[in-house]
This record gives sequence, C-alpha cells and structure tokens, in this order.
Amino acid sequence: MKPKQQLLARLADRSAMIGIFGLGYVGLPLALRFTAAGYPVLGFDIDEAKVEALGQGRSYIEHIRLPGPLSATADFSRARECDALIICVPTPLNASREPDLSFIVNTVESIVPHLRAGQIVSLESTTYPGTTDEELKTRIEARGLVVGRDVFLVFSPEREDPGNKAYGTQSIPKVCGGSTAECLEAGVALYQAAVDTVVPVSSTRAAEMTKLLENVHRAVNIALVNELKMVADRMGIDIHEVIRAAATKPFGFVPYAPGPGYGGHCIPIDPYYLSWKAQQFGVRARFVELAGEVNRAMPEWVIGKLAKALAERGAKVAGSHVLVLGIAYKKNIDDMRESPAVKLMELLRGAGANVAYSDPHVPVFPKMREHRFDLKSVPLTPASVASYDALLLATNHDAFDYAMLAKHARLIVDTRGVYLDPAPNVVKA
Repeated sequence: MKPKQQLLARLADRSAMIGIFGLGYVGLPLALRFTAAGYPVLGFDIDEAKVEALGQGRSYIEHIRLPGPLSATADFSRARECDALIICVPTPLNASREPDLSFIVNTVESIVPHLRAGQIVSLESTTYPGTTDEELKTRIEARGLVVGRDVFLVFSPEREDPGNKAYGTQSIPKVCGGSTAECLEAGVALYQAAVDTVVPVSSTRAAEMTKLLENVHRAVNIALVNELKMVADRMGIDIHEVIRAAATKPFGFVPYAPGPGYGGHCIPIDPYYLSWKAQQFGVRARFVELAGEVNRAMPEWVIGKLAKALAERGAKVAGSHVLVLGIAYKKNIDDMRESPAVKLMELLRGAGANVAYSDPHVPVFPKMREHRFDLKSVPLTPASVASYDALLLATNHDAFDYAMLAKHARLIVDTRGVYLDPAPNVVKA
C-alpha cells in the first residue's frame, strides 16, 4: 500500500497515532480533542514537569480539565511511533522585534531523524508566509523523503481562544493548506476527524497569511480604539459610551474595546511576522507598524493618567502604594503571555511605586523569561483595598467585587471601562 493510502486508512479507522509537539494553550486542547475523537495520542514537550503532570492526570492550565492521565514524553525519538506529527510550539519575537523561529526549527530538527514514509507533519504555530516550505519541507526532503509522496506536509493555524466557552477546538473552523494537493488531502482527512469544519486553501502560504490577517485585523482595530480613547479623553468624552452607542448600528460596525495595551501570544507578536516578511518583498506594512506603535504606547499613557490623578490628590507615583487588579492578559483566565498588566507593574516599579497585585486566577506571580516579581496575590477586603493609594484596574475579571472596590478605594484607575457612571474616586484610562 502506498504511503498516502496507508495514512488515510489509519486516519479513517482511528488507529493512527497522533503526536502533539508543545503541550501549552494550543497543544493541550488539541491533544484532548483527538483523544475524545477516539485516536491514540502521544504528547511531546521539553518541560518534564508538564510531562509528569499529564501522566498523573493533572492540568497546569486553569481552564482545562483532564479526563484522566494523558500519555506524554520528552523523548522526541518516539516521533517514529506517530502517524501524525502536529507542531504547536511558540513563535516569539527577538529583542529587535524580528521573528524567532528557534522553537519551530529545534522541534523539526529533533523530529526529522525519526521520520518515516506514511506520516503527516502539520505546523500550527503562527508564522510568516513561506515558513512551512522554507523551514520544514527543506529539512524533511534533506532526509531523503519526498513531500507529497512519502511524507505529507501542511500548515493549519491554531485558533484557540483561552477561556472562550462559546467556541472550542472542535467547533472553531480549521484552515488547512498543503505543500501539494496530496498533502492537502491528507491534512483534511486528519483534521476533519476531530473538528466540525475544515477550510481548505490553495497552499501553505495562503494558510499562513490567513492567520496573520486575522491577527492584524484585531491589532489594527484595537490600536484604532486605543488612539480614539486618547482623543476622546482630551475632549472630555467617555469612549466606552461612544462605543456602546456605535455598536447599536446593525451593519458596518464591529465594536472593539480599548484597554491598557494588548496581550496574549498572538496579537502583540504575529503582525510583526508579516511586516518583517513584507520588507523582504520591498513592501512596508505601514498599518501594521503604526498599530504596534499605538498599542505599545498604551501602558505609558495609563501611568500618566495615574500620575495625574495622584497629583490632583497631593501625591506622587514615587513612594505611593499601588495595587494592580488583574495581571492575566484578558479576563477570567490565568494566561499571562504578553500581558500589558505586567508592563504596567514594571513602569510603576521603575517610577518608585510600591507595587502589589490581586488576581484570583494567578495566586503567585509565575516565573517569566523577561519579568520578575516576587509577589503573591493580595486578598481583596475593605481594609486591604482602603490601604492603597490607588487601584489600577488592568484586567476586568468577573470575580472582582467592583461595588466593594468603588466603595472603599481611595482612587481607582479604570483601564477597561468597568465603571459606567462617574464617581469622584474613579478615573478612566
């Protein structure tokens, strides 16, 4: 039996072993989805602690629950046991805001020596157009395997939204592009067994560009409302009231909420992958670059609003005690990747403030590559709230008692538009 027929047969009868590389916010839900669909699944991660936790049936992500132990390993030589190899590793930026593909490259180079005919390799990590063919295909074929004949290569971008109860891995449509028509056929067969809708596109580059368009769309619109927030503030207008009013239009308008910046692994990072790649084609992605400038400036603008509010009360940021409310990048989750709240904490510390935080989803400030705070979440009581010079509302978790906070706080700087009615101790930022 030819490699493609063999692979398609194993996918059809659900005997195909699914290997998931990278067991974070994308890989872990995907592993659980294929498990629920009846496939044997083997997870791969370089973090031994994650491997051990999954083997014991323990989840390290707050909103994800495990039905039981999940097979996982840090031994990448076991890739030869898998029929499908799905790569879900981070794609960060380096210090110059250029793409850092080291996680993808290291993973692929760890897998390639163990590849065999009849396997499908899928990259889900967000990246610039051309990555799949330039970085994966060349390495696979250097081993002597022909993509489209022996091994099948696709790009299918992740679309996870942590904490979203309306849409999950199964219900979110899955875009898929193949290096060849045979690759696409195998990719559709792989994903249609686990997700409700597969959306095939003409190439891996088209699939890569699709993901970037989705995230650039959000980044640009977030930047737009953030910029308008500053304009409206100078005019004495509540931008949140304006957005609510505009959202009553039943066509031609999509509401976006301003905030203290943007966070998560996608929106602050992925547009730079596009602008970097565009430069190689002699094109400047001006909207993308401008959106990044506006959104990155938001934390400084928020601290300026806090400083002004303190000054009006006869105080300064230096020496003040500030409690940051919510440090996850969005509400009701524990995901802190690229959280603007952490940037706010660093700016406050740099200005001489005494910084603390409260977040019911993050009881202890985690170890992060670029940020270090030896802090634990402060319990919110009337007494503790009243003891701070200011509360800086960075992430609007539903668990916060906003009425209690407003009643006892000396000053609240609201970056999320939680407080609709004017109050003498609430400043919107």
